[in-house]
Amino acid sequence: MNRLARFAGFGRHEDAVASGHEAEHGMHPAVERMDAEELREPIIEALRSVYDPEIPVNIYDLGLIYRIDIADDGKVAIDMTLTAPACPVAGMMPVMVQEAVQKVEGVGDVHVELVWEPPWSQENMTEEARLQLGLM
Repeated sequence: MNRLARFAGFGRHEDAVASGHEAEHGMHPAVERMDAEELREPIIEALRSVYDPEIPVNIYDLGLIYRIDIADDGKVAIDMTLTAPACPVAGMMPVMVQEAVQKVEGVGDVHVELVWEPPWSQENMTEEARLQLGLM
């Protein structure tokens, strides 16, 4: 190893881990990830912070989220739809969902897929959302 690499600390982490001296070298052991199912509720809460600008109900209670898959490594895959294919926020909504879910501690990469099957209907909405919109 050359002097510049040693000065920059190159290889210190690998050497410390191999010798079991992470704490001696000011390094912290890897943080244990949450169980995938433990992430489900915080992810749902994050989704409830996202609103369609035209409807005063969050996208989760509107029934726009069809699937949330959480891998053991924290990667999240979400299938979502919109109330109508011609929705003016179609391009923004998946990005808004991705940004909200990425803020959840323990979540890694987030992939949001916009799907149209099955088509969204008012039946997808929670009872609370229907009440809030005066549909009950």
